[in-house]
Amino acid sequence: MSNVNLNTKCIQAGYRPGNGEPRQIPIIQSTTFKYDTSEAMGKLFDLEASGYFYSRLQNPTCDFVAAKIAELEGGTAAMLTSSGQAANFFALFNICENGGHIVASSSIYGGTFNLIAVTMAKMGVTATFLSPDCTQAELDAAFQDNTKAVFGETIANPALTVLDIEKFAKAAHQHGVPLIVDNTFPTPVNCRPIEWGADIVTHSTTKYMDGHGSCVGGALVDGGKFDWLAHAEKFPGLCSPDASYHGITYAEKFGREGAFITKATAQLMRDFGCSQSPQSAFILNLGLESLHVRMPRHVENGQAVAEFLEKQPQVEYVNYPGLPSNKYYALAQKYLGNGGCGVVSFNLKGGRSAAEAFMKRLQVAAIETHVADARTCCLNPATSTHRQLTDEQLAAAGIPAGLVRISCGLEDKDDIIADLAQALATIE
Repeated sequence: MSNVNLNTKCIQAGYRPGNGEPRQIPIIQSTTFKYDTSEAMGKLFDLEASGYFYSRLQNPTCDFVAAKIAELEGGTAAMLTSSGQAANFFALFNICENGGHIVASSSIYGGTFNLIAVTMAKMGVTATFLSPDCTQAELDAAFQDNTKAVFGETIANPALTVLDIEKFAKAAHQHGVPLIVDNTFPTPVNCRPIEWGADIVTHSTTKYMDGHGSCVGGALVDGGKFDWLAHAEKFPGLCSPDASYHGITYAEKFGREGAFITKATAQLMRDFGCSQSPQSAFILNLGLESLHVRMPRHVENGQAVAEFLEKQPQVEYVNYPGLPSNKYYALAQKYLGNGGCGVVSFNLKGGRSAAEAFMKRLQVAAIETHVADARTCCLNPATSTHRQLTDEQLAAAGIPAGLVRISCGLEDKDDIIADLAQALATIE
């Protein structure tokens, strides 16, 4: 559906029913699929034919929804995973194995930082983290001979830094590696990183794509532009025969457009099994059908709340790239022309104790380990999502102890602001 607007793609992309077929995406709630001959099934195991044999690897419902997300992002192939963290792990581990190296923005979600800095380190993968505000020279200096990928978030969670996608893409491509961008917060409604040079895009579909706190899930999308064979020595997993699949060389057999996702499915989903259920994929698609309607309201509420908080004496500073005073305002105008998201972070002058007192008084907003929901929610990252980080790591990620992250839902903005006002009034 390349000839229609994104708004229409949110509703109709990925699944086109034929005559007499279900109008809504069907839920194929089956673990297995029947074939008339062993030969027919064997072709599936040899990757010689397309189809389904076990839902751990692929399922029609999940594939319909993945195809929609691929169209929304302007990619050539996509897959769903059980969570956003699984999507990020698959995107990185698909090309960065033992002995590899990752260049990553230091301003990323704490769970992803931990995935790269701790868990993948145990697998023999090293990483260099640097500020998203680094110079081109500093960025170039971070690369090593064994660097396999560059990773960042379009809008970082919760610091709300905006990634200069073109700068990071330029450096990645000069060093022969892909740029992987987590686009969870803007969604493709507000930013499509592939159009700015990113090669792989990931999502925690748990957030705005679902939009209602219903299902945990993730997705990764291949832009289909990175030439793996041109850098074959860096990516043997894609560019040399895979003994576990009868000597198939993914980059040769499936080309730029399909090699990355095929390998992630055939190898990683086969072995790690981080699959999304058909039921969850169905619910995710219901969220996608209203994504283009919901995102402008989230942005409207986020902007209003940020402007209110910026004027309050109890607030030391506000992070929201839609504010002209924000250091990322120019980048936001460049990459996020329709606005970014409904998430606002702000630092209270009283630190951790002030943050705790403030959140206890909230009535409309709930304290939750969640963002990008239809309902307004908030948390103090230093005592929750990022509590595994040291003070130095918190500072590097832009997350002081008094920082509060509020995710503005779809309620009336005046009611959200009134709730914040009464809670702030109790802080000295």
